Order: sequence, then structure tokens, then C-alpha cells
Amino acid sequence: MNKRAKFELRKPLVLWSLSLAVFSIFGAVRTGAYMLYILMTKGLKQSVCDQSFYIGPVSKFWAYAFVLSKAPELGDTIFIILRKQKLIFLHWYHHITVLLYSWYSYKDMVAGGGWFMTMNYGVHAVMYSYYALRAAGFRVSRKFAMFITLSQITQMLIGCVINYLVFSWMQQGQCHSHVQNIIWSSLMYLSYFVLFCHFFFEAYIGKTRKERKVD
Repeated sequence: MNKRAKFELRKPLVLWSLSLAVFSIFGAVRTGAYMLYILMTKGLKQSVCDQSFYIGPVSKFWAYAFVLSKAPELGDTIFIILRKQKLIFLHWYHHITVLLYSWYSYKDMVAGGGWFMTMNYGVHAVMYSYYALRAAGFRVSRKFAMFITLSQITQMLIGCVINYLVFSWMQQGQCHSHVQNIIWSSLMYLSYFVLFCHFFFEAYIGKTRKERKVD
């Protein structure tokens, strides 16, 4: 495997990334509109605790599509391997744990799911658009990549806050969830936060310092 020539796969990668970008954009718009409506009309608590996200006429489709999409997204890893790029721990750990947690949580329609899915759709809409542009050969500003990673870090922080709110309101009987689910979700978001912060430092801060030393 190490001796074989790498596959370029530029066109398939463009189509792959573009497909996921379009899917994520539609998902972000549809779920975002629903969550914004709940937030503006019923408040923060209802947006976190309300289970209607799973059964609403539009949002239920995108909730189901979100869960199903986690399996095809593993295709990112296949492209990395075939193109002989570096497969970092953050990449495969993030993909696998999100897939397992999504499938595990969806059946229970746990509180906070609307926030988790909408944030993921939003970040992926930008991320896969960036991947598609890069794969197509466009030169994209490094600041765009930094923005994506910062968005991911922010997503993980908000995820931790949502988990705290779910736990607090669950004690009052206002949020439907399970302690075990909240623990797993919190551990995931905390680990993602640490890993993405480390990635940001290594990819942007540390690299910039090394370049300055060389200059």
C-alpha cells in the first residue's frame, strides 16, 4: 500500500465535496429557519427542550437525513487514504464518534438535538464548500481555513453549554434526556474542543511562528 502511487481523484473529490456542501447548505437553511422560529417565538429553553424538531413536517426530514448522512461522510477518510494524505486522529475520531452518537441518540429524541444538528449543518456547509473549492484548484485564503476551524471550536463550546442547559432543565422535568446521554455528549464535545484547539495551534499559530523564525 505504501509503495503504490497515490490517486489524484480531483474530479471525484470535487463532486463529492460539492454534493456534501449543497446537502449541508440546504440542511442548514431548513433547520436554521426552524430553530430561529422556535427561539424567537418560544425562547431559549423551548429551543433546547422542545422535541418537535424530530417530528415537525420539515425538520423531521432533515433530522433523519442528518443521522443517515454520517455514514456516507466516512467517504472523506477513503479519499484521504487513496490520495495518500496524512490521516490525523482528529479526523477519524470525530467522524466515528459523531456517527455512533447520532445513531444512538436519534431514537430517544433527546433534548438539544436541534441545536447539535443545526450547528453541524452550518459548519459543514462552509467546510465542504471550502473543500470543493480547494479540490477544484482554486486558491483560497488561509484565513478562510482559520475561520472554519474557529467555527468548529465555537460549535464545541456551544455544544457544552447546551448539554449543561439540558442537564439543568432535565432536573426540573422540562427537558427530555438521560444522564448517560448527556455524559457521552459532554465528553465528546469537550474532547472535540481540545482536539480542534490543538489543531488550530499546530496548523496556524505554531506554523506561523516557525515561518517567522525561518525568515
